[in-house]
Amino acid sequence: MTGEIKIGLFGFGTVGEGLYGVLKKAVSAHAQIVKICVKNKSKKRSLPAEMFTFDPEEIFADPNINLIVELIDDADESYRIVRRSLEEGKAVVSGNKKMLAYHIEELIELQRKTGTALLYDASACGSIPVIRNLEEYYDNDLLLSVKGILNGSSNFILSKIFNEHKSYSQALREAQELGFAESDPTFDVDGFDSLFKLIIITVHAFGTYVHPDKVINCGISKISDADINYAREKGTRIKLLADVSKISDHSITMCVLPCFVPPDKYIYSVEDEFNGVVIKGEYYDKQFMFGRGAGGFPTGSSVLSDITARSHDYRYEYKKRNLYRKMEYTADTDIKLYVRYSDDSDIELFKFKEITERYYSREYKFVTGVICLADLVKIKEELGQRNLFVAKMY
Repeated sequence: MTGEIKIGLFGFGTVGEGLYGVLKKAVSAHAQIVKICVKNKSKKRSLPAEMFTFDPEEIFADPNINLIVELIDDADESYRIVRRSLEEGKAVVSGNKKMLAYHIEELIELQRKTGTALLYDASACGSIPVIRNLEEYYDNDLLLSVKGILNGSSNFILSKIFNEHKSYSQALREAQELGFAESDPTFDVDGFDSLFKLIIITVHAFGTYVHPDKVINCGISKISDADINYAREKGTRIKLLADVSKISDHSITMCVLPCFVPPDKYIYSVEDEFNGVVIKGEYYDKQFMFGRGAGGFPTGSSVLSDITARSHDYRYEYKKRNLYRKMEYTADTDIKLYVRYSDDSDIELFKFKEITERYYSREYKFVTGVICLADLVKIKEELGQRNLFVAKMY
């Protein structure tokens, strides 16, 4: 892509405004937002009215626009925008991790057919360029695992709980007031955001696509004082972690679960709205990446990185999918799990192979033990309907 980048932007929420602010400072980017498509006609905007349109056709029909950037919440609409952009030969940058988690295989094939590029580093870890690092630096078959904190909102809440002794509801309210969490925080606090990011990361880390329904994700929305006290007694902190790990020469496993993290782990000290990712390899051991994972400017900066990459005709090569033996996903592996519950019928859901600790009181009960991850995936939907909290022992 030569000359100045002319951007057609879909969405002007927190990240869209952040991108606009970052672009004003990044003179060397040689990129300019030409038109912004939004839906809400009554919302007051910080830019002149002529910058906006309510008709997507204005962007697609403009011959001067040579890059589409979509930063909207609606995954279905995001998919339509990205697909059409690729089909019409316009490169596109996306920040919609849910859309990518469900459609990435199709969009990889569409890029191959049309010769057009889709970039989405901003979808995975806020300001941390994890995807491009996996593509360029870890482009071999020596990778063992990628794990870490992928959601800044939930990490902010947990930091307030453990560092300032706030309740979950107090910490959530503060996160919402600061713009780190939505009015409906389910996407973040119940692990869906981390799950979708993990799906995308796994494609670039191991070349394998796994449908989100096949991977366990539990969040922090049901955390209680009992769970917090247990973590403190064990000298740990609870962090919401996403993990993809190689467990044999031909298979990987994945999960998104709260974890009791001890102080000797890098991610123990990742606080507030920051993300932290630990990449482990066979010969280079562990490498740690750290950066802001929530907020308009950090994510906007990551979008800008994708935009400037397109000025150099950069595209993902999906090397792990094309050059190496395909890794198979399996949940047939054991983990050590903590389950806090109140009703005995709840614990009957879990097929523990071994019990290592039990506790009973009038207020609550908990069990720790070994369970097959596949058995946890089977009860994934029901876990969300029960008054219980599960966490992995790190």
